[in-house]
Amino acid sequence: MAYPKSERSAAQIVAAATRVLATKGYARTSLLDIAREAGMSKGALHYHFPSKEALVSKVLESALDKFASRTLEAWARAGDPMLGLRSAVEELWVLRRNRTDEVAVVADLLAQSLYDPALRPQIAAYYRAGAEQVNTTLVPLLAALGLRTRVAPQLIPRLLVGLLDGLVMQHFVDDTAIDTEELLKGIDAIAIALFEPVPPP
Repeated sequence: MAYPKSERSAAQIVAAATRVLATKGYARTSLLDIAREAGMSKGALHYHFPSKEALVSKVLESALDKFASRTLEAWARAGDPMLGLRSAVEELWVLRRNRTDEVAVVADLLAQSLYDPALRPQIAAYYRAGAEQVNTTLVPLLAALGLRTRVAPQLIPRLLVGLLDGLVMQHFVDDTAIDTEELLKGIDAIAIALFEPVPPP
């Protein structure tokens, strides 16, 4: 059974790890770096997370929850379902464009996974969970709007996230290259190709 104080300490470690990983990158970050940032001993950190990989899994889970929370809030604020979908996509882009700590960590871990096979299952789990979150919300909404996907529904979030993640890497190296409004127009055009009306019975 987890106790509130223990949960707070674990959350403090995850927040510290996110900050350090975003600044130094996975390869140059040690558990001692994270413990110092969290204001605790390395032994206290090991009590909650026995390995760097275990901590990274929790950091990715926390990042995904933050992304989901922000996009669902944007969706709900819009009122209209289609405007909500566009607002959610815009929020996903803004989070990436502003290079939040969570975005920097995911980008770095994705790049590191090219060389470190031990990271691949964690990154794969992150993308699977993200796709599941989107599908849980998106597919029922589409059905309510009388739309269905032209491709397997589970591919939609993969296409969307792949597009945004690829574009944000370009934005990191050339921050004037991508205009948000033009990007959203492009995504609207792609969406038209991905969805179709449900035929009448």
